[in-house]
Amino acid sequence: MNKQELVDAVAKSLAKSKAEAAKIVEALFAPGGVICSELKKGRKVQITGFGNFETRKRKARTGRNPRTGRAISIKAGVAPVFRAGKGLKELVNKR
Repeated sequence: MNKQELVDAVAKSLAKSKAEAAKIVEALFAPGGVICSELKKGRKVQITGFGNFETRKRKARTGRNPRTGRAISIKAGVAPVFRAGKGLKELVNKR
């Protein structure tokens, strides 16, 4: 599912126009949206039954350039992480 399909699904689910649904999706997932803003502040976003969005610090490390095979140094940084909640895991595994 891409962004437009998500907007269409939200519009249908909430009986709203696609423009209103697009605003809702943007408010949550856009770079300036709620989730990104909270992660940027170092906070965790917990959605009960769905999962957690959080950031994790990564240490500097040595990696390999896949084209040349040479060792390269990778800087330390912060990475966004999503961890699925119990409800989502159970739903997906019930196929």
